[in-house]
Amino acid sequence: MQKISTCLWFDDQAEDAANFYTSIFKNSGIQDISRYGDTGPGEPGRVMTVQFQLEGREFTALNGGPAFTFNESVSMVVDCSSQDEVDAYWDALTADGGQESQCGWLKDKFGLSWQIIPNALPELLNGPDPEGARRAMEAMLQMRKIDIATLQKAYDGDWPA
Repeated sequence: MQKISTCLWFDDQAEDAANFYTSIFKNSGIQDISRYGDTGPGEPGRVMTVQFQLEGREFTALNGGPAFTFNESVSMVVDCSSQDEVDAYWDALTADGGQESQCGWLKDKFGLSWQIIPNALPELLNGPDPEGARRAMEAMLQMRKIDIATLQKAYDGDWPA
């Protein structure tokens, strides 16, 4: 068990969310499901929490009711090694009602914010050429999903095309 884990508060979609997330990420799975008993506060038998792992990291999904919702002040960051990986996560997490945002950010169908970030992004934004880094930043600020090839062109001075 890891020392610090993440609890995600849902109205009543904890199990659906855990199943959705574990279907997207490799090395992931549902660990345990607990249900409300007769003493409440939820309806007896209804899912209370779902313990799950994504890429070895522990999460709890809690059906806590409508009192709290997600916002952009907290997001999950997914480090990606290639454009194919960026595309796959982006497509999966925006499916069925997810929403694209700016600069590699999106909200999934449950309203949870994610940052889908290729490893190339910080490398180009912090590269040894300050002017190239500035151009890469300008390019990134115009993107929704991060496009590595466009960032590289901007860094190299071949942008805008």
